[in-house]
Amino acid sequence: MEYHISKTITGSFNEALDKTKAALAKEGFGVISEIDLKGKFKEKLGMDFREYRILGACNPTLAHQAIQQEDKIGVLLPCNVLVQEHEGGQVEVTAINPMETMSAIGNANLETIANEVSQKLRAVIDQL
Repeated sequence: MEYHISKTITGSFNEALDKTKAALAKEGFGVISEIDLKGKFKEKLGMDFREYRILGACNPTLAHQAIQQEDKIGVLLPCNVLVQEHEGGQVEVTAINPMETMSAIGNANLETIANEVSQKLRAVIDQL
């Protein structure tokens, strides 16, 4: 099993970013953080870089359920979703696969929650 769920889509980077945020909202996720690595690399390192945005997506209900089962699960939250532009203008959207990351914890009570989050994130990617 892969640690991520990915799809390359057509359209501009900004269109992909907007579509991704809309698909996340449809599946009950809010974007609670947005990291613009292109901007940060320019600011901190003085280097040019391609469009590369990390969205911290959180479904509050499922996050609360996970924390009730494992109090340190917050180190794996929020669920990161990456929108990046490749050469030739292709845009790839990648979501973390919680089934893979949470399996390392060894808490069987998280399996149902991780499965639900994984299904929702796969639905996000499939909508794009």
